[in-house]
Amino acid sequence: MATFKVGDRVTQPNYGDGTISGADDHHIVIDFDGHGVKRFATGLVVLERTSAPVPARAAKPKRVVKTAVAKTAVAKTVVAKTVVAKTVVAKVAKT
Repeated sequence: MATFKVGDRVTQPNYGDGTISGADDHHIVIDFDGHGVKRFATGLVVLERTSAPVPARAAKPKRVVKTAVAKTAVAKTVVAKTVVAKTVVAKVAKT
């Protein structure tokens, strides 16, 4: 059986092309181009080397929206507490 190391490009009949991301005596972990990360028993998996290049992956979008929403929620909380505090002061002032 061929030995593979981390970083080798391989192909597997069910999942296609991928890159080995972890390997030891018992298991091999492959990050497949179209199926994500899969873990196999080293002695049972059927792999062949491939020269197919790693496909370009789209950059993950920044989470600006969630940060803005969180800041808005904090601002609303501060405003609400200020309104409550002014109401309490006004009621105490009347009595």
